[in-house]
Amino acid sequence: MTNQFQSLGLKDTLIKAITDLGFINPTEVQQRIIPKLISENDDVVCLAQTGTGKTAAFGLPLLQSIDTSSKETQALILSPTRELCRQIAQDISNYGKYIDNLEIVAVYGGAGIEGQIKALKKGCQIIVATPGRMVDLLNRGVASVVNIHTLILDEADEMLNMGFKDELDAILECTPQEKRTLLFSATLPIEIEGIAKNYMTKPEIVTVGTRNSGSENVKHYYYIVHAKDRYLALKRIADYNPDIYGMIFCRTRQETQEIAESLIKDGYNADALHGELSQAQRDQVMRRFRSKNLSLLVATDVAARGIDVNELTHVINYNLPDEAEQYTHRSGRTGRADKSGISIAIINSKEQHKIRRIEKIIGKTFGQAKIPTGEEVCTRQMLHLVEEVKNAEIREEISEYINLIDEKWKDVSKEEIIWKMLSIEFNRFLDYYRHAPDLNIREESSRGEGKGESSFNLPTEKGYSWVKLSIGSKAGITPRHLLRMFSSCGIGQKGVGRIDIHKEMSFVSVTTNSAAYIVETIDNTDYRGRLLKVEIVTDTKIKGDRPERRGESEERKGRSDKRRGYSEEGKVNSEKRRGYSEEGKVNSEKRRGYSEEGKVNSEKRRGYSEEGKVRSEERKGKSDKGRVKSDEFGRKSGKKSSHGKDSRKPSRRERRGR
Repeated sequence: MTNQFQSLGLKDTLIKAITDLGFINPTEVQQRIIPKLISENDDVVCLAQTGTGKTAAFGLPLLQSIDTSSKETQALILSPTRELCRQIAQDISNYGKYIDNLEIVAVYGGAGIEGQIKALKKGCQIIVATPGRMVDLLNRGVASVVNIHTLILDEADEMLNMGFKDELDAILECTPQEKRTLLFSATLPIEIEGIAKNYMTKPEIVTVGTRNSGSENVKHYYYIVHAKDRYLALKRIADYNPDIYGMIFCRTRQETQEIAESLIKDGYNADALHGELSQAQRDQVMRRFRSKNLSLLVATDVAARGIDVNELTHVINYNLPDEAEQYTHRSGRTGRADKSGISIAIINSKEQHKIRRIEKIIGKTFGQAKIPTGEEVCTRQMLHLVEEVKNAEIREEISEYINLIDEKWKDVSKEEIIWKMLSIEFNRFLDYYRHAPDLNIREESSRGEGKGESSFNLPTEKGYSWVKLSIGSKAGITPRHLLRMFSSCGIGQKGVGRIDIHKEMSFVSVTTNSAAYIVETIDNTDYRGRLLKVEIVTDTKIKGDRPERRGESEERKGRSDKRRGYSEEGKVNSEKRRGYSEEGKVNSEKRRGYSEEGKVNSEKRRGYSEEGKVRSEERKGKSDKGRVKSDEFGRKSGKKSSHGKDSRKPSRRERRGR
């Protein structure tokens, strides 16, 4: 069979090497890039999805341009992670295994630098490096890139995402002006355009497929669950796909380790890959994963950049990435080498907008899938087990034990043997999923699905969460009742925000740190002869009757009318306050001193009446009674009285009178 790579202009030594590797038909990116790099000398920016064969696309033409008679460094390849760095170096070594005197050195962090320095001093034509370690070696004067003719930036967008812009600038400053620069990326952010503008000469942009798009062989699905059920949903997806061989992406190292440990504890063949692992630990994990001793690899985005596995069936986004473009890199781990793959996102109801944004970027539509029920998982597992038994390889050595087996099973029927064999493998699934709840959340339209149905959104506020109670205005509930209820739990008014009361239910906004305590305290308790159900609201889009407006209920209308004076009782109270009624006029005249009683009280206060004058003189100390009180005050304070030698100090008013 003729190798199709021969038509691309490659040398026989390269054709022989890639034939040994099983490369027969070039991918689209290889068909477009290899002839261009062999026949032309222009700078190129290639936008292609991860896993489309970019390493061979730039590696094969590079090997064809290397002068192996010289030990001087002629090419530098930069990659974002040590795993990818080692993978590129290994791949190019495999492509060039029939090229004499070819030397390739990989330098990266996380490994001893002394061995890398020793290899560089021996001389090499190609250096494959991570940016941080390359800057270190340049500063030490060990590596030299002043005479390279080719610079290749692989996964350039990821290098910028990881914060390597300063390192890239420092390295590019050390390279010669006259060189070819090749930039390979899955996406084209503004920073990449900046590098192309500053460090490349009229680069030609080659786009394979659609910019930022995912592989055509990958189907995209999302599952909506409550945030607390995310891990249960992950396990159910894995159980529903018995032959799963996939990667699970998490945001942080801690989450990656926790999920991996939980899966291992629950009996899954899983392990973690993140930046805190040593190089030896990473190598061990990857050996187990590539040999399929691990069926699930839990990884961070950074750690997964160097993984090159062509047979992944699933990529699971345990959390969606912060940058929508990062989803392209994740989903590109499956659907490689003309094989199909599935990319799954597990989201909560508040993250649906992220799915829509990713759809716009990758130009693909996500299908909403349902988390399998416990019964569906058990059925799938049973059929898989039956299929495995049916397709099991029968060895001749088994015949030696047939007589012994017949003797043991002579009293057991054929049907009973089948039942017992299946039960050995299947009982744990039956036990686990016997009472498994439905984890699905229905995605509802804001207009409602049925006639007369409506929906509304509960407003969100930072630091507050909504709590739903199974009682409403139909039970006579008012905000005052709810405040008293929460107060009995130790939650004061400051801990309660907005209150929305409906006919059959109520929603109360409380501080986030007190929401769980409220549910724990009053859920399943008796309130006014009703069983009260309380739960934390995770989906703020509520389907059903809207909250009652002010004054809608009879009780609220009554209180409103009283305040505004529309009801009879309200009119009376209003007239009393304004002085229009007889009782109001009397009270008003009393306050103003117009009535006889009011005049008496007013004269008393001002000292015009006899009783008022007496009280006034007592206060001023002019009467006999007042002088006695004044003397008593003077003796207690140790001051002189006003008519003796020990008179007290004159007051400010008295000093002014004098």
